[in-house]
Amino acid sequence: MNKISLALLPILTISLFGCSNNAEVPKKETNASTTESSNTKPAITIGYSDWPGWVAWQVAIDKGWLKDAGVNVDFKWFDYSASLSAFSANQIDAVMVTNGDNLVINSGGTKGVVILATDYSAGNDVIIAKPGINNINDLKGKSVALEQGLVDHLLLTTALEKNGAKISDVKITNSATNELPQVFATPSVDAIAVWQPVANQALKAVSGSKIIFSSKDQPGLIYDTISVNKAKLAGHEEEWKKIIQVWDKTVKYINDPKTHDDAVKIMANRVGVNPNQYEQFVGGTHLLDIAANKKVFIKAQGLDSIYGSTYNVNKFNVTNGIYKAEVDADQTIDSNIISSIN
Repeated sequence: MNKISLALLPILTISLFGCSNNAEVPKKETNASTTESSNTKPAITIGYSDWPGWVAWQVAIDKGWLKDAGVNVDFKWFDYSASLSAFSANQIDAVMVTNGDNLVINSGGTKGVVILATDYSAGNDVIIAKPGINNINDLKGKSVALEQGLVDHLLLTTALEKNGAKISDVKITNSATNELPQVFATPSVDAIAVWQPVANQALKAVSGSKIIFSSKDQPGLIYDTISVNKAKLAGHEEEWKKIIQVWDKTVKYINDPKTHDDAVKIMANRVGVNPNQYEQFVGGTHLLDIAANKKVFIKAQGLDSIYGSTYNVNKFNVTNGIYKAEVDADQTIDSNIISSIN
């Protein structure tokens, strides 16, 4: 990867969801959905990474639906943090990113605007506790391990507030996400906040441990999205409409019982996981088609709106020192394309 500027360092510290912190930009893959020829416009380049709501695009890629729609798209596979760095360095036109991380990108200078929400986490982010701790209120005075500043720090904060408590009521132990199963097994830690598949590893590491709260209990807390470089969005709106329509087709293919298994097999193959195991991760991801996006993009304060969710994570990012002052969140969301699709 190109050397990261100081302005991009916060991106690597937040890196929401369970993606590697390896900042090396992969070589261009030959199996991405590239339809470019000498007689077409340059391809729209999109960075995607290992999260079910983004791996879902592999179905459209493998089925050739983007080419059928007449759009020239090149999907590039990255480790998540590397995809954010590539987007910030103007190496790709768009990136699959959480709405909170899109704020981080904007705070660093690159103006990325969210035009589609692919999904929200619906159970893949969890708080796991040892035996004897049965609910969130039981965590008061206990030690909770997590990676500070990441999405499950937000999940824990939200869970506590929802139950009339606050983050200062627990003792936070900062730990790298991939080390949390080992940390959880130590006597000094009572609970962890973590995402899948690391969560399953932690449940196996401590006999009798259980999930006491998950993102299913707080839908819309974090949205997964497509953010497009604002400068590169202009003049390509019609192409993006077609890409979003392909996404709608993809969601319906995944959700249709007749084609669901085939879709999960394609997704599992992309990340090298057994389809039966991957089924759990798909189930913990609430995919959003066009109709759902039209509702999500209505401006409101609640978490059922991507605006309200973004306002919420904006405050969290400032409180936890991800950046110093709130970003103009409205400028990081563009509802025009989704609202113009019939």
